[in-house]
Amino acid sequence: MRKVILTSAFAIAILISITSCKNATEEKNKVLSMRYGNTEVSLLTAANGQLAFLINKDRQVVLDTSLLGLKVEGKHLGKNASLSLLEQKEVALEYPLNGIKSKASYTGDLYIYEVSEADGSDWKLEFQLSNEGVAYRYMVSGEGTQHVQGEESSFKLPNETKVWYFERDNDWKLKSHAGEWLSADISEMPTVSKMGPIQGLTLTCELPQGGYALLAEAGLFNYSGMRLEAIGKNSFKANFEEGDAGFDVKGRLTTPWRCILLADTLNDLANNTMVASLNPAPDANLFADTDWIKPGKSVWHWWSGKYVNYKEEHDMVDDAQSLGFSYSMVDEGWERWPNKWESVTKLCDYAKEKGVGIFVWKHSKEINFPENDYAVMRHFLDSVKQTGAVGVKVDFMNGQGKSIISFDEALLKKAAERQLMVNFHGCQQSSGEYRTYPNEVTREGIRGLEVNHMKEGPLPASHNAALPFTRYVTGHGDYTPLGLTEPGETTWAHQLATLVTFYSPFNCIAENTQFLLKTKSVQPALDFIKTVPSVWDETFVLPQSKIGELAAIARRKNNDWYLGVLRSGPSQEMQIDCSFLGDGEYLAEIITDDTEAERINLEGLNKEANLRQWNTALPFKKSTETVSQEKTISIHLAEHGGATIKFTKK
Repeated sequence: MRKVILTSAFAIAILISITSCKNATEEKNKVLSMRYGNTEVSLLTAANGQLAFLINKDRQVVLDTSLLGLKVEGKHLGKNASLSLLEQKEVALEYPLNGIKSKASYTGDLYIYEVSEADGSDWKLEFQLSNEGVAYRYMVSGEGTQHVQGEESSFKLPNETKVWYFERDNDWKLKSHAGEWLSADISEMPTVSKMGPIQGLTLTCELPQGGYALLAEAGLFNYSGMRLEAIGKNSFKANFEEGDAGFDVKGRLTTPWRCILLADTLNDLANNTMVASLNPAPDANLFADTDWIKPGKSVWHWWSGKYVNYKEEHDMVDDAQSLGFSYSMVDEGWERWPNKWESVTKLCDYAKEKGVGIFVWKHSKEINFPENDYAVMRHFLDSVKQTGAVGVKVDFMNGQGKSIISFDEALLKKAAERQLMVNFHGCQQSSGEYRTYPNEVTREGIRGLEVNHMKEGPLPASHNAALPFTRYVTGHGDYTPLGLTEPGETTWAHQLATLVTFYSPFNCIAENTQFLLKTKSVQPALDFIKTVPSVWDETFVLPQSKIGELAAIARRKNNDWYLGVLRSGPSQEMQIDCSFLGDGEYLAEIITDDTEAERINLEGLNKEANLRQWNTALPFKKSTETVSQEKTISIHLAEHGGATIKFTKK
């Protein structure tokens, strides 16, 4: 066992009485260093006696001196403490993913430190370094209940860092994490939001020296979800929903990982799998069989009529079959059907004949009762399973406090025991739980297309062009894409491209199914809508991409590639370098906005729509050509427009 001591401020005070001032100063400034590739992490004692760390990459500061520690049972851990390296070991993981790639390969180094407090107690501090970033967590042994009253954890960024954060001008901001993605200089973060200095994760940071850092958490179990409070001096500090009251943790206290994802390019950022990799592997018994977890697209009635009746949902099953979709999402309203369970069973039987699976909606408040091991939840899930439904959409958790996080995990586990998939809504962002519980096939925690129906909508193109490099970095999102009848300022080709640039194993398509199937102007894109996958084998971000301005993302499924381009801003010509393709020739089916055609009148196409001034749309323009790796394709992007290309291997 290697053992290295970081001398505490208390020990330094003793040394001052027996050594020279010079030696004491040298001891106080002593640091422990960890290195992985071009990334170096230094552990030290801050001026106030608190443990701290900083990160350098390529000899540039990524994170300046940032504090470590937490308050448990009234004790400030990490203050006037000493640090010993107990163990260092390599981490190498390879596991299947349903999302941006079919398999994640992750390697890094794990450092385990013992932290000795002045009163003789100790706890563990773990750091993990990889080419994908830096993460740490705290582990405090104990029996019974431990009361957590907050953390010292902070993150100090360099001057002139550009921070991407989500904003919503009401208290739903930190309940649902469904805010519009905006950016500001790090110095503005304490005052940039009318809702106060607290921001939800994630935060994507464009560093002044180039490259990106994304602040996140991973492995959020048996703890409260972390937010970040902008406290000035370029710093954020850990913040929790429970505030000063704190929260209880039973038994050993293991915090989620506090993550600083690092990337040189947007391609590296979009392909980062550190958050998922820091989550535990699935339970081998609970997920011995995963054949029942099947990615696919879903129809959804809500966009064209919020509250559904049985006949409408019966018709949606037929439309799902016609579109080649795997699922139908039965949203709020089914519980008011006469003989609801018999009706849902009949619907599921019919859907099964058509090769379609049924998801049913439920309000979380009706099943969130921890008593008797969540007996009410278990009874509900048993009833759902008996109908033949394949999944549940649970909504309105409206927070990320410890009790909500416990509810989330209980639902995932008990749903898995019944081989049911889960779609979370009204919740916080992903922290990689889908690795541990692969039956989580999507979650909201995102400002999705439903906002276009609301007074505070519609979504701007800049929000969409930011999402692949902000919210989607840590996991799938239920944006419910494709809104042709109410696209806001965006275009039809922009809407179509979200089917590629955004990802969700359970991809719930918003648009009215009859409109898709029967509208002549949609037909050039219908085959693309039918065939575009919901999970991918490989992802590549084109180098022209820029957060909030242009998202150009190519994704591969088997031998075919799909490209989606989202533009925010004036029209522009774009050159697509096809070098990401495999060997041989491909048939490229290109769909863009037809800027020379007569605009389509959107009035009356959707009874739920509030079109405002955006009451017309550009139609699709489709062309084909044969391409290979050496080829460059030129496309015209309309203002706030987009494009898709399907590359079919010849």
